Amino acid sequence: MKQNVTLTHGGDWAGFAAQYGPDAPLLDCSANVSPLGLPEGVARALTSCAGRCTRYPDPLCRALREAIGRAEGLPPEWILCGNGAADVIWRAALALRPKRALVTAPTFAEYQEALEQSAGCRVEHYFLREEKDFALDEGILEAIRPGVEMVFLCEPNNPTGRTTPRPLLERILTRCREVGAVLALDECFGDFLADPDAHTLKGRLKDFPNLLIFKAFTKIYGMAGVRLGYALSANEDLLDRMRRAGQPWAVSTPAQEAGLAALNETAYVERVRALIGAQRPRLAAGLRALGCRVVEGEANYLLFRCEKPLIDPLRQRGILLRSCGNYQGLDDAWYRTAVRTGPENDRLLAALKEVLG
Repeated sequence: MKQNVTLTHGGDWAGFAAQYGPDAPLLDCSANVSPLGLPEGVARALTSCAGRCTRYPDPLCRALREAIGRAEGLPPEWILCGNGAADVIWRAALALRPKRALVTAPTFAEYQEALEQSAGCRVEHYFLREEKDFALDEGILEAIRPGVEMVFLCEPNNPTGRTTPRPLLERILTRCREVGAVLALDECFGDFLADPDAHTLKGRLKDFPNLLIFKAFTKIYGMAGVRLGYALSANEDLLDRMRRAGQPWAVSTPAQEAGLAALNETAYVERVRALIGAQRPRLAAGLRALGCRVVEGEANYLLFRCEKPLIDPLRQRGILLRSCGNYQGLDDAWYRTAVRTGPENDRLLAALKEVLG
């Protein structure tokens, strides 16, 4: 008997299967992960490590941190691994326990959720304006004032897909240092940019101990179910406090092995990047042709506005879309879709055409 359930965002394939049956055709455009599936090397690593799962995983992720350090060009001591990026985000909030923090709006909701669980933090918002396509502007420098102890930025931002010009990012980082705030910079979608190295601030870690960067294997490698992310900081005391802010066995043996294998999948990453670069403008043009207002994103998803309700009609056609009505600064007319393969994007556009008449 099928269950009557409310589907959540973030790729609720289980909820969809519970409502429509496990054999119902599903296109998940709500979760922004690689459309090319799990890399072959990662799949082999997950299978081959089964015999080692009788032992506890390495709580310090030594081999994985060494490998990430080589890939990032950073000392392994500047790396903390966790159970996805969400884990290290929550650990940061719990380790620092700021009394006042600043987040942009709209942005990833877990920043505020983590802060609100860190014992009485007052969360302030810097609202991004629709008329500027939700681009971050210099006004945020005034919002970073004495008393603000932590600032969260998402680059590129979720759900807008927009990045901040590098000079402004540098000024924000300096301003945070001036007022004694930690800049928590989420670069989880940075791998989808045309030139990730030109935008990342990891090269500034040495000079700015108040800089904390979050990254994840989830998106670019399509490893959402594995749960593996990490934090970067030259402040080793902060990383140690974050480590102690959660349970010690955060990263399983399969996750560590999958991460080691993923770091060798450079050709796979280039294929994903090329696919997204080709399909994003094509999907954006298709949405505009249907009368939607589309924000010019730079990642593997697009934020768009449509006045007609879409979630239920698309779900009935086997497609999951992300409603953005619960984002600060957005309403129920805003949606986010992942950029997927050409045929999958065509299926989404065809379904939208049916719904919109």
